[in-house]
Formats: sequence, structure tokens, C-alpha cells
Amino acid sequence: MAKTYTSLSEIKNGLLNGDITVEGLVKNYLAQIEINTHLNAFNEVFADEALARAVETDAKLKAGTAGKLAGMVISIKDNILYKGHKATASSKILDNYTAIYSSTIVERLLAEDAIIIGRCNCDEFAMGASNESSYYGVVKNHADESRVPGGSSGGSAVSVQAGMCHAAIGTDTGGSVRQPASFCGMIGFKPTYGRISRHGIIAYASSFDQVGSITHSVEDAALLLEIMAGTDAYDSTLSKQAIPAYSTELKTTTSPKKVAYLREAVERPGLDPQIKDALLKTIADLKAAGNIVEPVSFEYLDYVVPTYYILTMAEASSNLARYDGVHYGYRSPKAVDMMSTYKLSRSEGFGVEVKRRIMLGTFILSAGYYDAYYTKAQKMRRLIREKTEEILNKYDFILTPTAPEPAFKIGREEKDPVVSYLADIFTVQASLSGMPAISLPVKNTTGLPFGLQLVAKRFDEQELLNFSKNF
Repeated sequence: MAKTYTSLSEIKNGLLNGDITVEGLVKNYLAQIEINTHLNAFNEVFADEALARAVETDAKLKAGTAGKLAGMVISIKDNILYKGHKATASSKILDNYTAIYSSTIVERLLAEDAIIIGRCNCDEFAMGASNESSYYGVVKNHADESRVPGGSSGGSAVSVQAGMCHAAIGTDTGGSVRQPASFCGMIGFKPTYGRISRHGIIAYASSFDQVGSITHSVEDAALLLEIMAGTDAYDSTLSKQAIPAYSTELKTTTSPKKVAYLREAVERPGLDPQIKDALLKTIADLKAAGNIVEPVSFEYLDYVVPTYYILTMAEASSNLARYDGVHYGYRSPKAVDMMSTYKLSRSEGFGVEVKRRIMLGTFILSAGYYDAYYTKAQKMRRLIREKTEEILNKYDFILTPTAPEPAFKIGREEKDPVVSYLADIFTVQASLSGMPAISLPVKNTTGLPFGLQLVAKRFDEQELLNFSKNF
């Protein structure tokens, strides 16, 4: 295996010194993809196109006209549109669908000379925490192939973990970038809701979905955010706040910070002992470095998962109504009229987990139950957001585990999906409140990889990235 570069700056030094070429890098990544095909991380590899772009990028580097991401080879999750390429959200119902336009983030990445090497496997329509609901099969964790990589951006995380690309772009609805990053020992970053355009992203739950990155370094997370963030005429939910030069303003934090950790998280009975030990050790280390680290009470912890699932299932029911066998995508060959086209195409085209969420979401939105579930969950979401804001008005960051345990065995979710839903217990707080959050890997040489999470105030990504660089 060729050298693993932990940051784009390392790659650029190698390019400058003549140690490597972009074409050589792409060839090395393609070789790793070939070796690791059994991990099932990619739904499609753009080998010829990636090599052709690599040759062009090498020429641009010689001419001095290359963009900021020249030398960065990335993968994209299979729910991100790239014109002329298939985009299936790992679902049978979109099998063979080809994107007729590119997402805003793809356009911005390509404009800075990033090379997209392929599209990655994910939980179907990004619904899952284990990457087991994909129509194209389970993705395996490179650290232990009997275990899941996390989800829904499991293929994206494994593509970076196994050295098949330098970085990956995924989506994070309730932890779908951060949790697989934790399971695979990577850095998973979700910015504030409204920081990055969702135009050209296949929707799951529109008031939660946010583009995020999986990288080896905080520097690369900062640079990717800088490139992808900013206003977009195609997405009215975006903030108009100015975008800082995250990468050039990234600096080691020297002044002490105030960090809160959730008392209920530390005391939670289901928390894996080694994760608890790592959290307590981190708290001690932060205190020793001069930071103020204090426990706070977050009495809504047991409500975050049900609130999240009620709201996202309701939004999924609405968003996925468009896949009806008429406009595009899978149409059942057994259909004979309009009603059978709808029924058969949807029942045959969607997988078990997606159907479960659509049906529950439709029930939640139905007459007689709307107020009992959806309205109540919206009120709970507001309470969770207000409590999170209250904590972050007193502290710079909230520290929690990313997930309550390391990667679990493949097949467990099928026996009890609720167990998988509870894997989101620490990540959904930031999603419900729209805050930026990052999962940082813990040095763990003996067992499976796992991470700890930091949450910051809305649009305080710069401080979060700076502190993470120290962390």
C-alpha cells in the first residue's frame, strides 16, 4: 500500500517536491479500491474519468492554474447528484437513475480541482445507522469485517478508512457522518444547518439534512467547509452569514475554554466502559491543560431519539411520496393501472427500513394523530434547542461520546431496529438544534476505533475547528 497522506498540505508538498503526481495518486487509490472490493464501500467507481481529470490537474499544477483542492481525491455519497452519473440513494427504486444536473457542492468541489473517484454505498435513502439497509448490500468495517461501519454514510467512511480515497463527502441527518466516522476512526464534521447548500442532495428529512465531511485531519475538514459553504440561489434555507476563510484562520487554541459534559451521558447505563473511560480521561486531560470542564444536566436526553424519529419519519413520508413509479425510477412490471403502479412500484422498490419509516411517518401525519405526535415532537424539539442554547451561552463546547458503543456486529439491526435507533442518542441533539458538531477519533490501539463529539454554537465552526485541532 502506498503512503497514507493525512492532509492535503502533505499531498501538496509531495506534488511540489516531485515525489508524486495526481495521476499516480489516483492510480494508488484505484489499486486500493480493487484490493478492498469485498468491503462493498463503492456503488460505482469513476476510474477512467478520475484518471483523465488527474492528468488535467497535473497540467494545471505545472501551469500554476490549479484550484485549492488540486490533489484531493474524494468520494461522494450515493445521494449526491453529479451530472451524467448515476445516483440511486442505494435504493432499488432509483436503480439506473442518472442525474441531469450536479449538486451545488459537486460544482464547487470540481471548480477547485477536486477529483471525484466514485459514489459510495449508504443506507437506503440515508435511513440507518449501520449501512445494512442498502439495496446493494452491507458495507464492512475495515477494522473488523464482521462489524458494521456505521451509517448512513458507511461506505463514505470506509472509503477513507481503507485508503481508497483521501476524503469523503456524506450527509448527516441525525449523525450519519459523525457516527460512521466514529466507528471507522475518522474525523466526521457536520456544520450548522443552513451553512452548506442542499441543492442536488436527495432528501430524507429536509429540516435536518446537512452535508458533512469525513477526513483524516481537521485541516481538510476546514478547507472542504470553506469550499462548499455559502449562499446558493437554489436553496432558500441557507444562512446569508459571511463565510470565514476557515482553513487559513485555523489556528491552535491557546486560551482556556469552557467545556460542558452531559452528566446523563456519563452516567448512562448503556455506555460502553471503554468509551466512558476515554471520556473521563479526556475530561481530566482538558482540565490539566487549563480548560474549565464541568458537568451539566440535560434532562431531555431520553427524549431526543423519539423526537428525532417522529419528525424525520414524518418528513420522509412527504419527501419520498414523489417516488411513485410514474415520473422516474423503478416501475413494477406487474402494474396494470395507475393504482397498481403506485402500490407495486413502491412496495417492490423500497426496502424494509424505508417502508417502515414511510408508514410510521404517514401515521404520524394522519388526522387524529398529528397533534398527538408531530405537534408534540415539534414542541419537544424547541425545548431541546433552547436547553442546548442555554448550555452553550455559558460554555464554549459540549463534550459527549459520539456513539454509546464501538461498531456492533453485522446482523444485529435486523433483530431489533430500536437498538440501532438508540445509536443516535448523542448525535441527534446537534441535529435537532441545528448546531455544528464534530466527531474526533480517540487513540485506541487495543480495540475497535471510536470517537468523542464536540458541539458548538450555531455558526461557530471556526472555534470548533480550532479547538478540535488542539484536541
